[in-house]
Amino acid sequence: MGKATVNLDTKFRIGTVDDRIFGGFLEHLGRCIYNGVYEPNHQLSDNDGLRSDVREALDDLGVTIARYPGGNFASGYHWENGVGERDQRPTVRELAWQSTETNHFGTNEFVHLCRKLNWQPMLAVNLGTGSPEEARNWVEYCNSVTGTYYSDQRARNGDAEPLRVPIWCLGNEMDGPWQLGHVPVDEYCNRARMAAQMMKVCDPSIELVACGSSAPQMSTFVEWDQRVMQRLGADLADYVSLHRYVGNPGGDSEEYLGTSKEIDQQIESIDAAARTVAAQQNSTRRTYLCFDEWNVWYRARGGEHSDGAGRFAPALLDETYNFEDALVVAMFLLSFIRHADVVKIANIAQLVNVIAPIKTNSDSVLKQSIYYAFQMISSRKGGEALQQSISCDSYSTKSHGEVPYLDSAAIVNGDELKLFAINRNLTEAMDLTIACADRPCTALKDGELLSHSDLKAENTWEKPNEVSSSELGNVAIKDGEVRIELPPQSFAALSLRLG
Repeated sequence: MGKATVNLDTKFRIGTVDDRIFGGFLEHLGRCIYNGVYEPNHQLSDNDGLRSDVREALDDLGVTIARYPGGNFASGYHWENGVGERDQRPTVRELAWQSTETNHFGTNEFVHLCRKLNWQPMLAVNLGTGSPEEARNWVEYCNSVTGTYYSDQRARNGDAEPLRVPIWCLGNEMDGPWQLGHVPVDEYCNRARMAAQMMKVCDPSIELVACGSSAPQMSTFVEWDQRVMQRLGADLADYVSLHRYVGNPGGDSEEYLGTSKEIDQQIESIDAAARTVAAQQNSTRRTYLCFDEWNVWYRARGGEHSDGAGRFAPALLDETYNFEDALVVAMFLLSFIRHADVVKIANIAQLVNVIAPIKTNSDSVLKQSIYYAFQMISSRKGGEALQQSISCDSYSTKSHGEVPYLDSAAIVNGDELKLFAINRNLTEAMDLTIACADRPCTALKDGELLSHSDLKAENTWEKPNEVSSSELGNVAIKDGEVRIELPPQSFAALSLRLG
């Protein structure tokens, strides 16, 4: 059995873990909206078109904020098509995913959904085929009191009070050649500056997310981000976006489970660029990070998976997740916690049917393996991330170098210590010791384990609970230290009482 130790001291704190790292993403793509969160003719749906079984699954997932309407879709979306009487809204051919879009779900429907599920709404404006003025008008429609053209239009559409959307994204993946309206960085900055200035004049309370580079594999990585932060500054862009999709196409599970090192590196690279820009501009304001697209995605990509072929709500990007994918999803969230001082918002892409923790059919809901990894962490919100001193063995990988068998994060909240631990060893259990130098651990409040002997195990409609969390056993507390026996290839989340 391998051994590992996590040494903590509650005085050594990284920063407050923002609840908004447990965000989600809804895009007009495949069956995410239609036949996902909006299915008005289903027998289980309420007056807003939300099925009761979908609502229950989303409630239990613990999402705090939702990004909408895209994604690639946002770069060709004109928000005025999605407001007003539904039978008067235009049906169009959208170009991002080549599908037919009825616009029956739009701004008001999205914000009403957010209110129902206690999510903070987050909108992405069209800086691809749209204009800065169109973005400003959307802010007026959503956030201004009545008495102006667009706010009065909102009132006529049934919402007399402002919708109060607090977070706005200045476009999506504008460095990507696949993006409608893709432009060089300085042209993007011109558009984004104009939009940001008008949007903040319209509502000074909003926060804006500048469009960062689309992925670390892009030739624009870091250079694009740094230029955007230089041109917009922290006064106009409160955050810069990061995107990351990962997978295991080569079938090398040890390599795949080393992904957390790359996630850490991506965050630290963009944060270093943000710090550099602040120093160059002699600014005390820091641009924070918004990891507003992330997930495992590598099977349902390209070709027929991405081409709607003119259909309405076709099944696109319908990824099926296995147990090892759940471990990697947990790694993303643990990295966000370890970087709590700079990562303030994150959005798993997406929430229902499209590369999602939740699938639907006509009869029921299926919670995929990644659902449980996300839920185990999101259910332990609140507190400040702690620095860790970790001692454990490691293994060698081709891409990531030496990878420690333990991946972990810790949060303190008053008298409660929350500890998250992944044993990456595929064959050996781990004897894990948790020692808090300044305060003894006195009791286990609760603990969950996500474990399976088969990394490729999946939840299916026939076996919906093949991969799910269970109560954590093999926990002992003695002399203020905690010892846990973690099975091979497993993830544990526990809450401890501190003396």
